[in-house]
Amino acid sequence: MRGTNDSHVELAKYQKQIKDYLGLSTDRLIFEYSDTEGKVRLDLITINPRHHQSFLFHSTIGIDKLEALHKMTDYVKDYRSQENTYTIQWMAKGDKELHTSYFSAKDMYSALDKLYYGRDANTITVYIVKMNPIS
Repeated sequence: MRGTNDSHVELAKYQKQIKDYLGLSTDRLIFEYSDTEGKVRLDLITINPRHHQSFLFHSTIGIDKLEALHKMTDYVKDYRSQENTYTIQWMAKGDKELHTSYFSAKDMYSALDKLYYGRDANTITVYIVKMNPIS
């Protein structure tokens, strides 16, 4: 890790900024780090408290955890002005209730990728994908 003597303090500071900016509690936000070709990939995952499903919010890649988290912080502060929002109505296999979820993404395919993140695509049926009007 680069930068400070205690990188954990720096990581915690950025994670708190992200949680505060998004207005999400600790139990609704997961920071998942993985190694990708010698770099660190950070997947920011949200958990919906109503239907208890997790979705990808955004991914970044950095030379280390701190850089990936710094890039995520920059994204979170500016994503509303950079991406469109999409509404997706879907139902999980074996479920009887239609769910509505909202995603910020560059296009509808990226929004669907966020919906399907970490799961078999056959476990969810998508009924509607629509881009929301720009306000």
